[in-house]
Amino acid sequence: MNDTTTSAAGNQGTLDDPASIDRNDPEAEVGRRAKAYRNWGRWGDDDVLGTLNFIDEAKRIEAAALVRTGQTVSLSLPFDMDGPQKGWRRRTNPVHTMLDTGTDAEAGNQGFPHGIGGADDVIAMPLQCSTQWDGLGHIFDHGQAWNGRRSGSVVTSDGDLVTGIEHTADVLVTRGILLDVGRYLEPESGELPDSFAITGDHLAATAASQGVEVRRGDIVLVRTGQLTRALCEGWGEYAGGPAPGLSLTSAGWIHDSEIAAIATDTWGFEVRPNEFDVEAFQPLHQVAIPNMGLMIGEMWKLDELAQTCLGEGRWEFLLTAPSLPITGAVGTPVNPIAVF
Repeated sequence: MNDTTTSAAGNQGTLDDPASIDRNDPEAEVGRRAKAYRNWGRWGDDDVLGTLNFIDEAKRIEAAALVRTGQTVSLSLPFDMDGPQKGWRRRTNPVHTMLDTGTDAEAGNQGFPHGIGGADDVIAMPLQCSTQWDGLGHIFDHGQAWNGRRSGSVVTSDGDLVTGIEHTADVLVTRGILLDVGRYLEPESGELPDSFAITGDHLAATAASQGVEVRRGDIVLVRTGQLTRALCEGWGEYAGGPAPGLSLTSAGWIHDSEIAAIATDTWGFEVRPNEFDVEAFQPLHQVAIPNMGLMIGEMWKLDELAQTCLGEGRWEFLLTAPSLPITGAVGTPVNPIAVF
């Protein structure tokens, strides 16, 4: 979309041009894109799926035809205490506790007959502490949730009463494509530097270089290489610190491509620090989730996938990444599987 406007600084520019961002007015810049790319009402007043509506039976049949070798690749980080979280916004790494063990069985104190024993365990974790989806109830824009609903009537202390993640449990199976922007822009290292803003032009150029076409209903995976660096050097400030990621100006490419969802190998999906000289926080989330109706994946492990794509000579695959049907949740852990 080429909605040409005049910024507060008096400069002509387009919504997909980073140079046109008024770096002192994030509210106006978010507002311009929210208005331009808003999908409210597109699938009816009662819609709970947003852009996942682009995935239909025909799309899944198309995706299933990509399975040729049967090779599978998990795109999930481990869910354990060695993850990246540091407690910000009460996000901690998973805590795994054994309730019954082999030691208990050996001691014969489990109370079972004829020598049978067993092990049981429990895990406590925030739903967005490792590889995960942001649901449609995760982010609001000026008190409004997806499809123009009042945020206070959507998400309460009882959870997301309208767009809970359970509605997506059987939807997220479609054609996946990997855009290895890190390797395209930094062929020697394969890693974008922190604070690098990925534009729509970067995404389009990466797709062209790989010979892959982005189509309606795809889930697009964007590899920056930041996770590669973190796994090698240590988590450092990975959770919330500086990172390469999607520019606010990529919103037009995302919207016009009619993709079903998008995910990256970074903690926060979008470039950090965000593209402003005054206080701002995750402006692309504010455009994408409540206005576009777009689910966002974060902390997806994409290195093995990238190597597999190189070996296969193709960047498309069947992708299954279903949500856990946790009633009323606004996010979900996920173990995405790419099938070749």
